[in-house]
Amino acid sequence: MTETNVGAVPRAEYPRPQFVRDEWMCLNGAWEFETDPGDSGLERGLVGRPLAGRITVPFCPESALSGVGNTDFLNAVWYRREVEIPAAWGGRRVLLHFGAIDHDATVWVNGREAARHRGGWTPVTVDLHGLAAPGERAVITVRARDDHRPPKAMGKQSALYANHGCFYTRTTGIWQTVWMEPVPHTRLERARITPDPANNRFVVCQPLAGPTARGMRVRATLADTDGTTLAVDECAADAAMAPLLVLPVPSERVRPWGPDDPHLYPLTLELLDAAGQPADTLRSYAAMRGVSIDGMTVRLNGRAVFQRLVLDQGWYPDGLLTAPTDAALERDIRLAQEAGFNGARLHQKVFEERFLHHADRLGYLVWGEFGDWGCAGMGPPDDHQKPGPDYVAQWLEAVERDFSHPCIIGWCPLNETYQPLGDRITVLDDVTRAMFLATKAADPTRPVLDTSGYAHRVAESDVYDSHDYEQDPVRFAANHAGLAHGRPFVNAPGGGSPDPHPAPINIPYAGQPYFVSEFGGIWWNTDASEGDPSWGYGERPRTEEEWQTRFAGLCGALLDNPHMFGYCYTQLTDVFQEQNGIYRFDRTEKLNIARIHSAQTRPAAIEEAETPD
Repeated sequence: MTETNVGAVPRAEYPRPQFVRDEWMCLNGAWEFETDPGDSGLERGLVGRPLAGRITVPFCPESALSGVGNTDFLNAVWYRREVEIPAAWGGRRVLLHFGAIDHDATVWVNGREAARHRGGWTPVTVDLHGLAAPGERAVITVRARDDHRPPKAMGKQSALYANHGCFYTRTTGIWQTVWMEPVPHTRLERARITPDPANNRFVVCQPLAGPTARGMRVRATLADTDGTTLAVDECAADAAMAPLLVLPVPSERVRPWGPDDPHLYPLTLELLDAAGQPADTLRSYAAMRGVSIDGMTVRLNGRAVFQRLVLDQGWYPDGLLTAPTDAALERDIRLAQEAGFNGARLHQKVFEERFLHHADRLGYLVWGEFGDWGCAGMGPPDDHQKPGPDYVAQWLEAVERDFSHPCIIGWCPLNETYQPLGDRITVLDDVTRAMFLATKAADPTRPVLDTSGYAHRVAESDVYDSHDYEQDPVRFAANHAGLAHGRPFVNAPGGGSPDPHPAPINIPYAGQPYFVSEFGGIWWNTDASEGDPSWGYGERPRTEEEWQTRFAGLCGALLDNPHMFGYCYTQLTDVFQEQNGIYRFDRTEKLNIARIHSAQTRPAAIEEAETPD
């Protein structure tokens, strides 16, 4: 894609910034579109004809930026676009990528079914081989079904007609960038880049797709930002389906990645033909970042770094789940850092890859998370609310997509799940354990929290946490004083009144690192008029001074607790009626950010314990 194309269509920046091929085509912009309330479009022949309406991709039809703005239930929607595949791509296969389609997608190309995918958070890729070739026209048709009822990985999307409580306007259909790229018949897939700081090296697992011929090789070249080549490794491509390459870093060139120095090493990955010429090339980057556990401390590169996290819902007034611009993604990180946070829980949403890229660049610590199956706030799972096997499959797709991003320092596949004791259905235990074990198998390099808040069901969980929205700093500190004696604060079942002792649905606490992964949520909106929907946790402060005093007291209770490795404050911005953000929904300031920064950036007890006298 040439630079002259950038800006001609919305969200035209390269969507996969950690694995870049130079040739590509962005397909965002105007598409044909129809809603299909009865999900009868297949029978009515929508695959074979133009559609009646228009939409701006990649924005969902519920959003203002899409040009549709239909916030009713959309059981099924259809998209259509005709594309001329560049003739210059001749001799290669063409891959059609959708960043994400919510929820149950089918893709046709020139009238032939090409792909199906369930899950609204992860990419869909279609190989156009045999369907459309370079120099030919491709008619792309997409049907997205989006039954609003659980169980499915809905996250914070409202299951009722309107927004309510902490649930927000739904997203249906395409909501991330659509693009095409030419690739050779044998090509590089997404690499798994693992830093090994104990040995000052990177290990790159490079999967291949397509048949490998004798003489083909895989090569990895690690450089530094000044252009100096640091290491090169190569091996035979036909020796393994996913060759391993090892790239040692000279000790004088080792720069551990973190909030103070988010150093990224440029990395080039190549597939070489028998003559030694590049047949496929990906440009990437790597960071020397290690996460480890030492008693109750989570260490970053061997150092105790208190995690001052903020809850980020990733919602926007005009784009909903889709950021209006790439700059908006970066701005959210910078706003959090200006307020003194060094990271975030990406709450119940798999964020766009470009957000993670900016987090990598800016040294922003991230816990990767998934969307719950829609039971939160609607009672426990029953016979009609059982997540299927696609739930675990979608989560593994997310972990695989994001494995190589250094900003991700932990995984949390579930949030606020619970199930009453004595239920004849054990879906909670089964799904929680499956998600935990699948995550550990897919990524043994990062800590995994089995479920955030309640109920902890996996004894091997790397960390333990609670959600505590007590608003009085003195009582809040008392809630967590028992951690010193192995008696952590744990929420009662169903999110009701908190209990300072482990509830029966929680496995016994075993001394893992512990943090309060949701707290605060102080209600503050001076713009709200009488009768406007507006809520937050606790009694609304009467003045900003009262808000700042409460905030400093709550944060201080956790900063001063020597057994706490971090916290997560709710939340970065207001989101619709939930008005407890540090910033307004439009990202403008509503509080003194300098005071917020000052209140939480003093050394934490767990950090001071390692500071020499």
